[in-house]
Amino acid sequence: MLYIIGLGLCDEKDITVRGLEAIKSSSRVYLEAYTSILLVNKERLETFYGKEIIVADRDMVETQAEEILRGADKQDVSLLVVGDPFGATTHIDIVLRARSSGIPVRVIHNASIMNAVGACGLQLYNFGQTVSLVFFTDTWKPDSFYDRIRENMGLGLHTLVLLDIKVKEQSEENLARGKKIYEPPRYMSIPQAVSQLLEVESLRAENVLSPKTTLAIALSRVGCDAASDNTQQRIVCGTLEQLNEQPPESFGEPLHSLVIVGKRLHHLEVVYAEEYAVCRETWRRVAAEVYGCALD
Repeated sequence: MLYIIGLGLCDEKDITVRGLEAIKSSSRVYLEAYTSILLVNKERLETFYGKEIIVADRDMVETQAEEILRGADKQDVSLLVVGDPFGATTHIDIVLRARSSGIPVRVIHNASIMNAVGACGLQLYNFGQTVSLVFFTDTWKPDSFYDRIRENMGLGLHTLVLLDIKVKEQSEENLARGKKIYEPPRYMSIPQAVSQLLEVESLRAENVLSPKTTLAIALSRVGCDAASDNTQQRIVCGTLEQLNEQPPESFGEPLHSLVIVGKRLHHLEVVYAEEYAVCRETWRRVAAEVYGCALD
């Protein structure tokens, strides 16, 4: 049996009872470590789970999946995934590979940013398509996310923007030379994300992401408790212009996500989220005047 097990959002204690039982029954346990990261190290996971963990990087998951699947038709093997197993298409692929090899698969779900984003006060059924925002380079600035946000906006729906992470990435030079030298991990910050959004808006000029009148909510380390290793969930909201003006430290530590607020904004969403507003007066004014919310 191949178990694909969601670990949740924060630390080793977020795993479900069913997930922990599957890990303990497994002969090998892999940790997928590139589509997202957990906020504790491998050693803490090993201590809590009582099992040695093999880190599965991008190369192993995408090009050496047969190693993960080896023997899973005769014994239990677990692949641990931060968040929920189906939060990335990579994990769909490995399920299909297992099926084609006649290996039974069991998926054990957990919380992910896709549902935990509700912590900001926006109602989950008012979200549209989720988009990813990658690090821009001098020669590569993909903007297809803008079209998805525009489509969501046209329906009045919120957009969850997942910010890029770079883990065990090679520079173009080292990649070209075949050198297994990796760059330090990088995590996109809220200021960088907002700056890139506004850069694309300035080029496309379709008024989808107007700096002064588009509301947005920044989230950091969703689901984490301040009592755990000084990690703390943080939420900050305001216009894109306001978020762009805040110092990076005001958004907390990575990982970060960003929500572009849709025009079908309910007054209860406004009231709930204003607790986190850079300026409550501006938050309420834009919600009322631009988004048409009836506020007391």
